[in-house]
Amino acid sequence: MTRRLLVVSAGLSEPSSSRLLADQLTDAVRAAVTARGEDVVVDVVEVRELAHDLATMMTTGGMPTPALSRVRDLVSAADAVVAVTPVFGASYSGLFKLFVDALDTDALNGMPVLVAATAGTARHSLVLDHAMRPLFTHYRAVVVPTGVFAATEDFGAAGLAERVGRAAAELAALMVRTEGVEGFAPDPAARPRRSGTGVPDDVTPFERLLRGHSG
Repeated sequence: MTRRLLVVSAGLSEPSSSRLLADQLTDAVRAAVTARGEDVVVDVVEVRELAHDLATMMTTGGMPTPALSRVRDLVSAADAVVAVTPVFGASYSGLFKLFVDALDTDALNGMPVLVAATAGTARHSLVLDHAMRPLFTHYRAVVVPTGVFAATEDFGAAGLAERVGRAAAELAALMVRTEGVEGFAPDPAARPRRSGTGVPDDVTPFERLLRGHSG
């Protein structure tokens, strides 16, 4: 079976340390999934390329642009998400939060998510647990136990590679899971994911709304 992995990188520069960490996590997840006898297709979203689309959506009453609609469809269709942000002001970047705010509230129901962050120093490492993990839990995602934080000095160090491998293995285990553990994760059938770009099935037709009105 082929699984779909969506990688969200919110780095602002090119190249960026956030994208570098995202690529390392992607390679590790791909290796962990294929080791279980399954294939994986990877889609990468560079949030900085959607900056204007996100601003447009937020200032037009929530109407997504075509580019943003495509990304929202990718999110809700994925089997798992890797989300990486730089640390700004002791939290995720504003652009990263803008991207999450643009998703449908049911886009991540039961979605396995690996959270990761980059910063100049290790003193910001708690951002994973005080900011990113609560954010995705609010969206009813299933955040894997191991988050990955990388300060500048961590790149190339053995400790980072070990954390990347452990987090990727945890995410891969959830991606290829065929039977859930009752009571552990949200039941996707009870609250299905949706991108928010289509017309809901339960919309009341105008003719029914206007029934009984003459003018």
